[in-house]
Amino acid sequence: MIRWRDPRAPLAAAAATGVAGLAAALVAGAPALATAAVAGGLAALLAAVSLLVASVKMAPQHRTTARWLGSAAVVWLLGVVLRPVAGSSLAVNFSDLLMLVATVLLAGGCVLSAGRQMRPQVVLRQLTDAYLCAAALFLISWAVALRPLYVDVGDSSTFMITLLPALIGLLLTCAVGPVVITARSPLWPLGLAGLAVLAAATIGELAAAVARLGGVEPPRWSLLLAPVAFLLLAALPWSGRRSRIVEAGDEAAKAPTGQVTATLLAAVPLCLVVIAAIAMLLNLKGPPVTGVAVIAVSAVVILVVRVFVLIGATARMRHLVALGERQLRELAESTGDVVLLCDYEGVVREMGAGVEAIYGYQADDLVGGSIFDYIHPEDVPGIQLALRQMDLDDDQAAPGACLIACRVRAADGTWRPTESVATRHVRGQDLLLITTRDISDEEALRNQVAHLTFHDGVTGLPNRSYFEERTREVLEGRQAGRTAVIFLDLDGFTSVNDSVGHASGDYLLGQAARRLRGAVRPDDTLARWGGDEFAVLVETGPEAAQVAVDVAERLVRAVSQEPFRVADRDVALTASVGVAFAEDGLPAGDLIRNADVAMARAKELGGRRVEVFAAHMHADVVRRLELAADLHRALVEEQFAIEYQPVVDLATSRVTAVEALVRWWRGSVFVPPEQFLGPAEDTGLIVPLSEWILREACREVAAWRASSWDIGLSLNLSARQITAPRFVETISEALEESGLPASALTLEVIEEMLVEDAEETISRLSELRALGVRLAIDDFGTGYASLAFLRQLPVDMIKIDPSFVSGLGRDETLALLTRTIVRLGHDLGLIVVAEGIERPEQLELLREMGCTRGQGYLVARPMAARGVDSLMRTNLTSLGS
Repeated sequence: MIRWRDPRAPLAAAAATGVAGLAAALVAGAPALATAAVAGGLAALLAAVSLLVASVKMAPQHRTTARWLGSAAVVWLLGVVLRPVAGSSLAVNFSDLLMLVATVLLAGGCVLSAGRQMRPQVVLRQLTDAYLCAAALFLISWAVALRPLYVDVGDSSTFMITLLPALIGLLLTCAVGPVVITARSPLWPLGLAGLAVLAAATIGELAAAVARLGGVEPPRWSLLLAPVAFLLLAALPWSGRRSRIVEAGDEAAKAPTGQVTATLLAAVPLCLVVIAAIAMLLNLKGPPVTGVAVIAVSAVVILVVRVFVLIGATARMRHLVALGERQLRELAESTGDVVLLCDYEGVVREMGAGVEAIYGYQADDLVGGSIFDYIHPEDVPGIQLALRQMDLDDDQAAPGACLIACRVRAADGTWRPTESVATRHVRGQDLLLITTRDISDEEALRNQVAHLTFHDGVTGLPNRSYFEERTREVLEGRQAGRTAVIFLDLDGFTSVNDSVGHASGDYLLGQAARRLRGAVRPDDTLARWGGDEFAVLVETGPEAAQVAVDVAERLVRAVSQEPFRVADRDVALTASVGVAFAEDGLPAGDLIRNADVAMARAKELGGRRVEVFAAHMHADVVRRLELAADLHRALVEEQFAIEYQPVVDLATSRVTAVEALVRWWRGSVFVPPEQFLGPAEDTGLIVPLSEWILREACREVAAWRASSWDIGLSLNLSARQITAPRFVETISEALEESGLPASALTLEVIEEMLVEDAEETISRLSELRALGVRLAIDDFGTGYASLAFLRQLPVDMIKIDPSFVSGLGRDETLALLTRTIVRLGHDLGLIVVAEGIERPEQLELLREMGCTRGQGYLVARPMAARGVDSLMRTNLTSLGS
């Protein structure tokens, strides 16, 4: 709906008035020229006003187009109004010149609507095509209708001058038409309407010229074409496309352009020239007309020149294509690729020279042969299928290129892996351009990477990832009970790395791997699990248990049968082996875990043995893990307590010292020390636990000494505690905080600690001795320490193991050994303490032997700090009575 305040309202009213006036003039039988003047004037006026008003609201870059078209409407308005006054003479008059100017302005507006910036070569080609189209149309018109008129006029000059405005319009229409039709511009609809006005005006001018030459009035339909076109041009800016043309002006119109449209427009001049030539041949009557002959000859000359130009351009394009192909081939061959041309049947048409350097063939010998003669038979069917899919006859939608992987036989008979890219439609023919690359090096590198991914670099054996994957595959395909996993650990291997270095340790692992490989069966999978651990997957038959155990025992013998030669020395090692058997529904991870648990059990039992997994082993491991967690919680929640066992002078029965012993009450349940001290040592919790015992015991004994009680403190050391980073500093700080003299503290170590890592242990203990702390060897006589350690380490005390004391009075041999230890201590100036005194006869014999101190249940049981207070107030006068 159009509102009265809308700018379109006056234009619509004027258009309606013009249409009504035109209809009335036609009905009343008014003269044709007068009717055309009125109708054309009103239509042009509407178009001019509409375009000029609309240009104000257009985007700045679009206003010029509307103003050109509006100016053309104004000039055409003047020309059409002056035409009835100018008369009907054959010569061109002033109104014709105005109409010609309007035609030029219309053409310019149409070109501006396309929004193109064309290169000079494109402009020249457009003009030549336009001239050929216009010339062909004129020649066709000449052959069909204009020749009789020329005969009646008889004057060639007058004839051509009269037709000149129409011919110029025709030329401009042919020149502008392709530009507008193929444009993609927001003003494309406006340009198309301008082209319609230009075409209508050209047809009207041609009809008017023909009527003038014939001395008659032009047909009314020819006079109405231009007004109708101007009315269309006037209405277009205010149509439904207003948002696109007037207000937005930025969204590109979806013009029906494309490659097909451009091709059709390029073919129009040639078709018209052919039709014109046929028409001229059919009407060769009378002498030639100069103007017509000039137009015909010029059209032929331009067409010939155009053909030669096209031939030259085609030759240049072919040269560029050939040059590009040669450069592509040289580039491909410089990178080590082989380039060849073949058809879809695999017949070689051309072969690059690089095939000789890479595969050893002469290029000429391969031309005419089939590529399938050199491709591995297993790869041929897939390649044939790929080539058929690329053939246009089979599938128009097939891809233009495809990647082919296959094996190619070289001249030396070896099969080499290759990757090829096949591209179709080479040179517009049914040929394939194939670029082939030898990827033997890449394939070898890929295989090497895959090997390193699943194999150990030190031993060359499969690694953990491979073993786990292989175990899963075997369990999925075999019955339970016919598969076993063996875990092996080299006992004492850590000391090898520490003594001779990791490089020598790796060399030893390589030797061990070779021995183990010789001990397993060919079908078994031997892998290095990590560190000094190996795993074997035994795929057994019906006698699964016996076969797996036999293999495990052979592994133990293979390791320990003779020493390993490393760094010019012999290294003797043993092995701890665990065996686990698959069960129904047991995952591979659990089977491997069970073998690991059995191996750990064998190691706990001393090594150099085979242990078969039993369910209680896993339960023991779980209990140990739970116990370790409870130990950590107990340390945080202070669930531990300290009891003190008195050490007395056997001669005077006086308490000389107390030994601090840790106790753990897990809730209301007492946990024996032998159940939690081992896990505490394994998990490292023994270090903070021992530090807590040290500080608490030092504080308690210092308080007793402050009450004038001359009493000492004995504490047991663990291996982890000695090797802790701040071991010496921790003891020094505890003594300083509590005020306990260093001479009142005695630290006890067992003989095994002096053997394992003896150098570092003796160094740490010597630092303590320098502080004034006393040292004692606990459980003397049961370990592996030699008497040389008593010389290297300034020990103050030795404690006789309870196993010797328990035999006193019953076993003469143990009594003799005990007497020897007491005498040795006296000779070395050491204090000798007997542990585990439980019977009176033991006490009497120890006194007789000259043992100075003792402890045990007969003397006093371990007790809390309050019990020690009570014991100190008595002099133990009843002891020994």
